[in-house]
Amino acid sequence: MSVFQNIKLYGTFLLLFISSISVANTTLHKDFTGLDIPEKIFCDICSCATSSGSTGFGTLSNANFFGVRYMYQNFESRNGIFENSPLSEEKFNTFQLWAQISVYKNFYVTANLPYQDLNKTLNGVSENLSGFGDASAIGWYKHVFYKKETEETIDFSGEKTPSGHSLQFGLGVKVPTGKFEQELTDSVNPGFQVGTGSVDGIFSLGHNYAGDKLGVNTLLSYYAKGENKNEYQFGDQFSYSSRVFTVMSTQTINFMPFVGVSGDVYSEIKQYGETIANSNGNIVNGSLGLEVVYKKFIFGSNYTLPVYQDLFGGNVNSKQRVSVYFNIAI
Repeated sequence: MSVFQNIKLYGTFLLLFISSISVANTTLHKDFTGLDIPEKIFCDICSCATSSGSTGFGTLSNANFFGVRYMYQNFESRNGIFENSPLSEEKFNTFQLWAQISVYKNFYVTANLPYQDLNKTLNGVSENLSGFGDASAIGWYKHVFYKKETEETIDFSGEKTPSGHSLQFGLGVKVPTGKFEQELTDSVNPGFQVGTGSVDGIFSLGHNYAGDKLGVNTLLSYYAKGENKNEYQFGDQFSYSSRVFTVMSTQTINFMPFVGVSGDVYSEIKQYGETIANSNGNIVNGSLGLEVVYKKFIFGSNYTLPVYQDLFGGNVNSKQRVSVYFNIAI
């Protein structure tokens, strides 16, 4: 099957997957561009074990969108137990189709389909691995908190006033559309895979506050990872993220800079029911970025740098992560 046939097949799968779930409008307020500014940043799950689950699955600018995102990650892995053991340089490139759709009240869905291009260099020898990764989708329910009415307040419209606070509850699934290769499990960085080969559950809880010029998004997610046909099971993962953003506007453009902190905690990997030593870890990241909205077009960028990490017994180091995206509001 050709690459173009694969693209058509998986693209059709993603669209059918998205359209099969009933979802809802999650508007916070309208700005002068007419776009909905949502109160949350979402989490996605990459097929790579060492990829951060807190990379975000939504944007600051719109409630409904379809777009593309590119993410670059750089790792360094030590192939041996000694300080002078050879180092493997790993560069992960991820291209995603992603979307958020809301059509009914307080229910909505987010989904993505990644394409992975992974490169590793060890002792002057390069290795490349590429292909579609694991697709995922999350269904969400949003609960909005409203301001309390006082006895002095008389509102003849009967409409409640939002307080700016809300909670989001997410339940999703990641499906094994990416290929898992057993021979690669001996790599120091087990994340050097385009797919996990397993069906995983995603459970998320988010709290959001948004005022006229300042917003805060916080999200907690837990990934319950299944066992694949090779009896290989990546460790469960807990991810967290919180970002603070503000809005600066001109007559035609919105600028939204943000800063944040995020992290991931990984449990041990298991195979044939046995726990693999030094296969767990955690990482804490700092990030900053900018989103620009012009009419129905959304441009964004995000730079993330680890501030603390202990991955796979200290044998894997995440260097940085850069992402850019382009979305169209729908």
